[in-house]
Parts: sequence; C-alpha cells; structure tokens
Amino acid sequence: MALTLQLPVAARGLQTYTLSGSTPVRPPPSVKFNRIAYSAAHVVADPLAVIDPWVGCAIDWDSTIAYRRHLWSLGLGVAEAMDTAQRGMGLDWPTSLELIRRSLDAARDFPGALVASGCGTDHLVLDEVKTVDEVIAGYEDQMAAIEKLGGKLIVMASRALARVAKSPADYERVYDRILSQAKQPVVLHWLGEMFDPALAGYWGSSNVEKAMDTALGIINAHPDKVDGIKISLLDKEKEIAMRRRLPAGVRMYTGDDFNYAELIAGDGQGSDLFHGQSDALLGIFDAIAPAASAALGELAQGNVEKFHAILGPTVPLSRHIFAAPTRFYKTGVVFMAWLNGHQSHFTMVGGQQSTRSLQHFAELFRLADAANLLEQPELAVQRMKTLLSIHGVES
Repeated sequence: MALTLQLPVAARGLQTYTLSGSTPVRPPPSVKFNRIAYSAAHVVADPLAVIDPWVGCAIDWDSTIAYRRHLWSLGLGVAEAMDTAQRGMGLDWPTSLELIRRSLDAARDFPGALVASGCGTDHLVLDEVKTVDEVIAGYEDQMAAIEKLGGKLIVMASRALARVAKSPADYERVYDRILSQAKQPVVLHWLGEMFDPALAGYWGSSNVEKAMDTALGIINAHPDKVDGIKISLLDKEKEIAMRRRLPAGVRMYTGDDFNYAELIAGDGQGSDLFHGQSDALLGIFDAIAPAASAALGELAQGNVEKFHAILGPTVPLSRHIFAAPTRFYKTGVVFMAWLNGHQSHFTMVGGQQSTRSLQHFAELFRLADAANLLEQPELAVQRMKTLLSIHGVES
C-alpha cells in the first residue's frame, strides 16, 4: 500500500504526496574507500533537562555517541565538535571537550575509526579579546586539552582572530605558532562567511584569491604539519584552484555541500595525486551517511558511474538543507536524523529546531524521498505528520 500524506506547498495550500518507498543503498560490510571521508556529526539534545534551552546546553550522550557508532559502522570518519555539532551556536567549549573525550573513547571499539576534533578559540569572550596574543593563547588552551586526550586537531577558523587581526601577517603569526607546536599533522579549516558572518575577511582579506595566497603560504611553510585543509566556500572553482596549488601530499578536504560529488570524484589533473581529487569533511554526510558510504565504496572500485548514480540525487537535498541563511543547515541535518529514527525527538541545543519553516521541512521531506534517503518510510511519514500537526496542519 502506498504511503501518502498532505504536505504544504508554496501557495499556502496542501497537496497529496506519495512516497517512492525506496530506502537508501547500503554499502557492503567492511566497505573500503580510496578517499578519506569525515562526516561532521550533530549532537542530540536532552529534551528532558531542566534548563533554559537558549542559554543552557544539555546533551543526550547515549544517543549522541550512538550516532557516531552508526557513522563508523559505515566506514565514515567523525569530525567532532565542529560547526555541525552547533559549535558556537549552542555548544560551548566545556561541553565540546566532553564530547571529544567521549567520542575518542567510543572510537576504540572500532579499529581504524577516524576522529578529528575541532580546536578553536570559542571559550574566549569575543568582546573582551583585544590582541593576537590572546588568540594564540586561546588556541593553545584547546590544543593542549585535545592533545592530552590523544586527539587529532582540526584547527577551526577563529571569530576572535577575524575580529582582532589587522593584516595577513597576524594570521601567519598565529598559525605559525600553532602548527609549530602540533604533535601530529592537523586539518586546517576555512569556513566562509555564508556559514558564519563573523568570519568575513578571514586570512586577512575579503578578496578570496588574496586570502587563498595567505593560507597557501602558511601551508607551504609547514607542509609536514598540515594533513590537509577543509574549505567551505560553496564555490567549486575556487576549491579546485586551491587544490592544484597545495604542496605534494597535502589533502583538500571538500566542505562544499553544493558540489561535493564532482569534487570528490575529481578531474585527475595536477602533478600530485591530491591535486586532482578532493577528500571529504562534510556536514551533509551526517544526513546522507548510508548513500555517502555506498557511493565512496563504488568509487574505490572504479565504478564512477555508480558513484554518481548514488550520490548525485543527494545533491538537491543538500543544496536545500544548506540554503541561505546557510548557518541554519544544522536544523535540516537533525531533522533527517529524527525522520530516520536515529533520535526520538526533534529538539536541538539552543532551540535551533525553530530556525526553519514548515515549508522548508516539507520540501526537505520530498527531496529526501526523491534521493532514496528515508531509511524507514513508515516512521518518516508518521513523524512528518506529527510535525505538521504541531504546526496546525492535519494531514
């Protein structure tokens, strides 16, 4: 029997929608990749905690870590305590460090599981930061705490540095200090202002090409300390241009949630293997994990057409989830986890479930179905109807 429900449309009416009923393609057990693929992972809020959600942070640790186990079981790495986990939008540094500790502990049950953890300066009071030295000290505090746990670093872009830096030289001084001390190669992190307006002009220039020159100069000065760089500019041409200029052996981790399929597949151009392809560090992989894993497995087998056949249909969904204001994409990621039964509620840290409209969720539901990403169609319909009812729509 077909699954149907009434979904709102732009004209403010309702329209009958019938699900395809197709569930995600699943990878084979112990799937192997020829790319490194990190999923930035979301956190599950504790809806029963006695807090004020806009100012307090309460995590359901069991459900949060269970989702990381789900990602590892699919062969994906976890980029921990990053933007997708609402870092800087509800997740504070003490809770982030506890999340990193628990994730690293859980990863020990998965031989070879990849975890890289966000190291930033978000514990600093932004309005009180006056100097670059304070930014350096902030990074060093988090760096020491994560490395004490044995963690690999993702050196996150810093709002504080963007605020106090006067020139590219200030960025060079900060990153020279941090990279010189790193115990193992790090992943650098360039998050565009569409993800965080406070990061506008990062690397000391609002001109992307000039900013790229500064970032590449820093990487070239420390190639042995940089595993790769994740850039999230939502501009494939800029990513490819930078990818081809990286030192040999330094990876480009695509953070382009609009064009990831073609960037990961690559064009094979360049003097180094990594010049012609991107690895991945993506928030959308949280929402499309089974398809991402299956597609990467096909790519590793040389089945490029199957890779695109699986991953291509997920791109319209990703573009919708990451639509402007892009910083609210986390809401769509958590909504997908709820639809697919990975958590029992649609409540987010900081009350962020309220950042998208019912029309947005209805279109997300359609696109998820079209991409064969609803893991339990009957449950997804039941939960979508619950959301509609809460908004006064009886489906």
